[in-house]
Amino acid sequence: MPLSEHEQRMLEQMERALYAEDPKFATALEGSGLRTYTRRRVYQAVAGFLVGIALLMAGMVAKQIWISVVGFLVMLGCAVLAVTGWRKAPKPGEQPAGAVPGGATVRRQSKPKRSMMDRIEERWQRRRDEQGGR
Repeated sequence: MPLSEHEQRMLEQMERALYAEDPKFATALEGSGLRTYTRRRVYQAVAGFLVGIALLMAGMVAKQIWISVVGFLVMLGCAVLAVTGWRKAPKPGEQPAGAVPGGATVRRQSKPKRSMMDRIEERWQRRRDEQGGR
C-alpha cells in the first residue's frame, strides 16, 4: 500500500534532516558501500576456500574421509559465494544502480528524489515478477 502524500512529505523531511545532521551515516545507509561489501565477501570466500583445502588435506593425512568431505563442501560453498559476489560487484568506476556521482546533494538537485517506500515497493514488485517467471 503506497504512502499518502503527507506521509511521503514527512519521510522526505526526515531523510533531509538525517542528511543534514549526519551525512556520513546517511550515505552509509544509502548503500554506497556495495562495492566494498562485495569485495569483502569475495575475500572471505577465498579465505574459506583455503580453509577447505586445509581440511581436505588434513583429512587425507589423518585418513579420515569425513574431514576431507567437509573440506570439499567448504571449498564448494566458498567457490559459489566468491563467484556470485564477483558477478554482483560493480565494475571500477561504475556507479551502483541509482547512484549519481557527487553524492546525495547533486541527486536531489538534478532529478526529483523518489521516496524510500517507492524504491522498496519497486524492488518488491521486481522480486515478485522474477519469482512468477520461474
